[in-house]
Amino acid sequence: MQFPPTNGDFTFVSSTEAEELSGTISAPDVKLNLGSDNGKDPYATTFLRQRGYGWLLEVEEDESEESKPLLEELDIDLKDIYYKIRCVLMPMPSLGFNRQVVRDNPDFWGPLAVVLLFSMISIYGQFRVVSWIITIWIFGSLTIFLLARVLGGEVSFGQVLGVIGYSLLPLIVIAPLLLVIGGFDMVSTLIKLFGVFWAAYSAASLLVGDEFKTKKPLLIYPIFLLYIYFLSLYTGV
Repeated sequence: MQFPPTNGDFTFVSSTEAEELSGTISAPDVKLNLGSDNGKDPYATTFLRQRGYGWLLEVEEDESEESKPLLEELDIDLKDIYYKIRCVLMPMPSLGFNRQVVRDNPDFWGPLAVVLLFSMISIYGQFRVVSWIITIWIFGSLTIFLLARVLGGEVSFGQVLGVIGYSLLPLIVIAPLLLVIGGFDMVSTLIKLFGVFWAAYSAASLLVGDEFKTKKPLLIYPIFLLYIYFLSLYTGV
């Protein structure tokens, strides 16, 4: 017995006739769209893009900057600072140092470290001395800078600040000697004068250029007085 087809592609037959039927059913290949192999967007992606929310699917690629060393981030060059320290401690031109680098290439961290070191040896249990020495360094350098500009010198405040700060090194060098021979007044006074002249000469030889000509004493004298005041903060005299 054969039933009329209810679908154009199928024919219903009776159970007895079905035993004699055999064959295969061909069907088109079915592929799943996962959104990665064929390059098409998945349904959710298409849905969001059609409604203007495609920006939710965008992923920003962060280009991570190469991590730099801390000293490089802070612009601290230890070799440069060490070279400048030697230029200040050995101010004689015959030694072959390019001492003008202390003036022409000023930095902040080196002079600040020198000033803080001088402040540390000047504390004597009074921490307010540290802030006072830093204040004298900044405003003393500002005074020297203004005076140099008035006299016709072509220097910047950063250059004066760096030179004055670095030139405190001679006073730091003589500090241990003053502790050892503090009981000998005559020798102690000579060492103090030597330290002040050493510091003042290092600073003046860098700041007082040929542009001052006959006006050099007008700038050398306040520099000398500034280092005498620095020494008095340390010795109390």
